[in-house]
Amino acid sequence: MPELPEVETTRRGIEPHILNRRISRVTVRDARLRWPVPPELPLQVQDQRILATHRRSKYLLIELERGMLIVHLGMSGSVRVLLDDPTPGKHDHIDLELDNGVRLRYNDPRRFGAWLYTEAPIDEHELIAHLGPEPLTDAFTADYLFKKSRKRTTRIKTFIMDARIVVGVGNIYANEALFLSGIYPHKPTGRVTRKECEQLVSNIKQVLALAISQGGTTLRDFVGGDGKPGYFAQSLNVYGRTGLPCHRCETLVRELRTSNRGTFYCPQCQTR
Repeated sequence: MPELPEVETTRRGIEPHILNRRISRVTVRDARLRWPVPPELPLQVQDQRILATHRRSKYLLIELERGMLIVHLGMSGSVRVLLDDPTPGKHDHIDLELDNGVRLRYNDPRRFGAWLYTEAPIDEHELIAHLGPEPLTDAFTADYLFKKSRKRTTRIKTFIMDARIVVGVGNIYANEALFLSGIYPHKPTGRVTRKECEQLVSNIKQVLALAISQGGTTLRDFVGGDGKPGYFAQSLNVYGRTGLPCHRCETLVRELRTSNRGTFYCPQCQTR
């Protein structure tokens, strides 16, 4: 599933091609996404100029003159920049055409994403309003995480993956940050110390920043705006490495299940 670094990679990839361009047409071939594409969306955005691009959690936001396009890549979606008009494939559901001939093509085999539009303040939108702070901003601190964690009995991995606590810490990045912090993934959140919160916040920021700089994580379905895969997978310490030796101590990496997701950890380096 595309996570925060993948969405940020996409945003950075498409931005130079679309800023200050005017939308000439939106073609919707299949509106049956997770949240159906509103039938009025093409006319609502047509002729509007693109002023900026943003990212909030895993939502790609395209700021227009009168409102905001909200794009979610779902479980397998991608947005690519096309300089010509190749024949659409089976899963190419939406084209956003610009006045310079460039188009954004949205591909989503599982149709679990979204293309929505709002003219209300974006922070008030029902998909955005409940979200926690961005992990790479000053709003996400050790003090914040420590205070939120008190008296919580949930597992720490589940806690940091909760978008109401902090956005964008997906499964891969949660595994990696917990390893770097030496924290056992199933440790009760309320037992995490202030010192561990300091380490965890620092490592979440580090892991996400590194993934963004390397273009996201190489997943089966994900490609960036240029159609190329990410390369952060080459840097993974524990994720997907069950039975392989830990890079630090050579103890074999183990796997647990957390909310039906794979949880990877080193039993030597990550204390209970």
